[in-house]
Amino acid sequence: NNSFDVVHVHTPIAAMVGRLAAFLARVPLVIYTAHGFYFHDDMTPVKKFFYVFLEFGFGLITDVVFTQCDEDAQSAVRFKIASKDDVYAIGNGVDVKTFSPMEENNTGHLRETLGIPNDAFVIGMICRLVKEKGVEEFLEAAREIKSENENCYFLLIGERQVHDHAEGVDASIRFSQKSLGKNLILTGYRSDIPQLLSTMDLYVLPSWREGMPRSIIEAMMMGLPVLATDIRGSREEVIPNQTGLLVPVRSPRLLAAAMIKFISSPKWAMELGSNGRQRALEHYDEKRVVNFQLEIIEKYSKKLLF
Repeated sequence: NNSFDVVHVHTPIAAMVGRLAAFLARVPLVIYTAHGFYFHDDMTPVKKFFYVFLEFGFGLITDVVFTQCDEDAQSAVRFKIASKDDVYAIGNGVDVKTFSPMEENNTGHLRETLGIPNDAFVIGMICRLVKEKGVEEFLEAAREIKSENENCYFLLIGERQVHDHAEGVDASIRFSQKSLGKNLILTGYRSDIPQLLSTMDLYVLPSWREGMPRSIIEAMMMGLPVLATDIRGSREEVIPNQTGLLVPVRSPRLLAAAMIKFISSPKWAMELGSNGRQRALEHYDEKRVVNFQLEIIEKYSKKLLF
């Protein structure tokens, strides 16, 4: 017997296919985790209506909706994607033991390996190398800062995935490599993210849209202040002037100005980073996030299966 009692789906397209299959197979309990609804404020009204309508339609064959941020939970209720009793903002989380501030001697060794002076101010970003992550804004801000501050280094971690359909940033990276020289370090794909975060003084994520970005949580856990864009998810994680700063989307000059605030006030930056770690420990421990989901699944399983 290959029948399922519970189907739990993720990501927009896979979630639609999976829920349709579950409906046809008469699966008793269908759960959908929305990692940031595809519709967002910057969309044209027609495009937004189309994606909201899709979510509404598939919501009719969904029993429980998990969202990672509160804004999406509110949107799910407002657009009748799910009833308020069946929507849960679960948050996001990371392993608190893996992402923990490191000793300075380990940090210094890695900086040396990367070619970064120990006294440099390091601004880092981790992402897919596509436009919608704000890579071009990051690089433009970096070029503006480097023209006046030779001791600021920029660490860009990540690569463009093979299946990625979003527009790439190759030309901008090539131009920035010439302009920034040794002050721009491109690592490509890396698995030692906690160690790389430990080399930074500031974490930046100027995305155009997100669900509940994990990289911000990882940076906060490592005790870093965060500079992000004022978008869904990011503005739930970053508390302005307490754990970091928020700037408008697609605003490289404002991004650069905010970076300069951190560079010119290192003690303030460290204080915000310390606050961010405390906030991350309170809200973004992955064990708490997982346990909360298991409790909800158990509750619905008892109600629908027995």
